[in-house]
Amino acid sequence: MNPSGRLSAFIGMMMMVMVMRVASHDYGDALSKSILFFEGQRSGKLSPTQRITWRKDSALSDGFQIGVDLVGGYYDAGDNVKFNFPMAFSTTMLSWSVIEFGKFMGPDQQHALEAIQWATDYFLKATSIPGFVFAQVGDPYADHNCWERPEDMDTPRTPYAVSKQFPGSEVSGEIAAALAAASIAFRPKNLAYSARLLKRARMIFDFADTYRGSYNVSLGQWVCPFYCDFSGYEDELVWAAAWLYRATKSPNYWNYVVDNVKHLRKVLVRNIDGVIYSGGSFAEFGWDTKHAGINILVSKMLLRSNTSNLDLFIPNADKFVCSVLPESPTLSVSYSPVVTGGLLFKPGGSNLQHATALSFLLLAYSRYLNQANREIHCGNVVANSARLVELARSQVDYILGSNPLNMSYMVGYGQKYPQRIHHRASSLPSVDQRLGRVDCQGGSTYFRSDKPNPNLLIGAVVGGPDLKDSYADSRADFVNSEPTTYINAPLVGLLAYFSSHPSS
Repeated sequence: MNPSGRLSAFIGMMMMVMVMRVASHDYGDALSKSILFFEGQRSGKLSPTQRITWRKDSALSDGFQIGVDLVGGYYDAGDNVKFNFPMAFSTTMLSWSVIEFGKFMGPDQQHALEAIQWATDYFLKATSIPGFVFAQVGDPYADHNCWERPEDMDTPRTPYAVSKQFPGSEVSGEIAAALAAASIAFRPKNLAYSARLLKRARMIFDFADTYRGSYNVSLGQWVCPFYCDFSGYEDELVWAAAWLYRATKSPNYWNYVVDNVKHLRKVLVRNIDGVIYSGGSFAEFGWDTKHAGINILVSKMLLRSNTSNLDLFIPNADKFVCSVLPESPTLSVSYSPVVTGGLLFKPGGSNLQHATALSFLLLAYSRYLNQANREIHCGNVVANSARLVELARSQVDYILGSNPLNMSYMVGYGQKYPQRIHHRASSLPSVDQRLGRVDCQGGSTYFRSDKPNPNLLIGAVVGGPDLKDSYADSRADFVNSEPTTYINAPLVGLLAYFSSHPSS
């Protein structure tokens, strides 16, 4: 066979592999389950329509010791603390998923809106006292020393707030972003609620910007090392302003974005497990760092116009793509072995948060590029919108089971998935199965057990495998086996798109 024939055969084989991958996943089923997961994370008085029925009411007195109703919201992961910074980011991403891909969700769109509202109703409570924004509920040290059901919690439910004297612009800014994004998501369905969210978003943004400072300083001994802010609070302020501009079209917010994006850090330095990492901020996105998200979000508006501000955002959005594209000469992430795996990796724990969040940005940007008929140049490598979709799909497919272990990393999806996730409520018998209280240390036996978790937290996506595509399925290995809301939230949008575009 001549070289061109071999190349054609190879391309044909790869296309067959891609088709097999596409055909093997039920994105609609995964979408439904990815949203259902949030019902398993609910705190407070559960809705009569609650579908994960082994979960019951919990933390019904949050905030009452100081005369404030802080009941509701979400537990961030496998613990029983309400960390409002990552909760707000998850809410922003759920809202962006509905805004960008809601039309592909079918009946699941209503469930997605309910998931958003469970958070926004809580954030309205957490921002109800002028001059204060509640940042957390629960003593994280006491909570992490116990292994007990949320329904049994006897650890302190201490509320922690930022204020004018003790500011926290990152947590306040992210809450403002979440409320603004949610206001857009709800606008077609509930105009009054949308207006209420937007009014509060404006107020909280003004508070965050006027009283600047990091909650690392004001609440550091309680928020660190759990959700310590490593990237500074300035990116959350610009992120919030960008969402407020999208929600209001007010030039004041646009001017704020343009004036302040220039001052964001160009290089971020992080200490992760004792190892120092540094890199371009244009490549970072997650609950802590919003830089890449800002550039992608703003690019949608800019690519439709010939504004002079293109150079502030579009080049950095392109550089982000080049930093994750495997064939790019400026690749700055790692991938598990491409022949057998191909999962994106960045430093730090809970790796699938990076795979879902960055893939969401790739998919969103691909749509904006397609509308503007643009391509991206990474040195001599050219990437079009279809290539970005392909890369995002490869990450979703890996999570759903197209990997060397043929294992889905979403609980309840596929034939093989994690059985021993690091999650208190899932690993302990439900109240239906064991009525008596399980105290702080009483759950340790269940934590150490090799038995599968008795309660399926359907839709939960765990931290994922290691760089060599292996997974231990151990509760103790929380870096890999713990699910989080901020892994699932971007995945909702990805699955919505692929459920309606199974072969694009």
